[in-house]
Amino acid sequence: MNNHPFADPSLAKRCRNERRFRRLLMLSLVFTLGFIIFFMFDMVSRAAPAFKHAYIEVEVTYTERATRFPQTMLDKDLQSLVSRSWLRTVPGQLAEAPELIGTTEKRWVLTDDQVDQFLKGHHHNLDEAEQADVLSMQQNGKIESRWNLPFLVNGDSKMPELAGIASAALGSVLTLIVTMAFAFPLGVATAIYLEEFARDSWVSHMIEANINNLAAIPSILYGLLGLAVFINLFGLPRSSPLVGGLTLALMTLPIIIVSSRAALRSVPASIRQAGYGLGLSKLDIVKDHVLPVAMPGILTGSIIGMAQAMGETAPLIIVGMIAFVPDSSWSFTEAATVLPAQIYTWAGMPERAFLEKTAAGILVMLSILVSLNGAAIYLRKRYEFKW
Repeated sequence: MNNHPFADPSLAKRCRNERRFRRLLMLSLVFTLGFIIFFMFDMVSRAAPAFKHAYIEVEVTYTERATRFPQTMLDKDLQSLVSRSWLRTVPGQLAEAPELIGTTEKRWVLTDDQVDQFLKGHHHNLDEAEQADVLSMQQNGKIESRWNLPFLVNGDSKMPELAGIASAALGSVLTLIVTMAFAFPLGVATAIYLEEFARDSWVSHMIEANINNLAAIPSILYGLLGLAVFINLFGLPRSSPLVGGLTLALMTLPIIIVSSRAALRSVPASIRQAGYGLGLSKLDIVKDHVLPVAMPGILTGSIIGMAQAMGETAPLIIVGMIAFVPDSSWSFTEAATVLPAQIYTWAGMPERAFLEKTAAGILVMLSILVSLNGAAIYLRKRYEFKW
């Protein structure tokens, strides 16, 4: 009886410790889920107002004087309520269509950001008379909240009601294209060589150690390296997606190499041995058998590396990709900005309307990052081999 496991006097204590440890793990899980839910709720609640903006119906009288002073087309009570961005487009409209001069029409136009903030219950600078006018027009159906299309199709602007994320989103896409075009083939090729072809020597061990160390270097150092090499040495255009993409490629390269080597190492040795038994060369085995099996893991690591690169701000600020870019450009060599830098810029603006645009930009970028990570999970589950 003394050898029976239940006779062990410490068994009850171990069982209590196990239950206590299990409760601690469950508490950690609940805390993590609660934090994620709170974070998402707070972010969505702050970002939601940015996707709506107030529009006002005004009666516009086109005159000859409006080509120089567009505000004279409106009543004095309305001049401070409409967006200056719309008033600035009037001279161009009259130059293209001079037959409008002398006519009167009703139009729905963007309101000033202060009107929009007042209707949303946020801090504003409207006086009492302007507030009364806004509430009266809202009751009469002349002011209404609509989908904020300018936020999605416009570039950056000093006027909050006109600022959008289109230029930053396009800059991020172009930058990631350059990053992927350089980092993915170089990283995968390096991993294949180190894992399949390199001899086991002190040189390969030193290279492997340096690659692992490079994966842990602060990202701002890659920005300094990109500034010194790509801009100062090679003379590439500053603030361009080309320079930003190459800088992020340097940062992403160690991650792709490490994840690709892990994927190649996970391929069973029997695959290689079967190839040798059939008389295949080392290149044929790697190209036709090992690489296809390891590709899901390689793609997963590469996509996660791209997602990390997309959220980087410090290295891109160093190479100048925090420029004010109101118009989108599809060129890899022209000045551009990216979503993290755009969000950083908006966060420092004094206008209250930029605060909700900051949250909306974070939500857009977070959605893209979740999509990229979801794609990585799908590729791994869809194409992975089970042994």
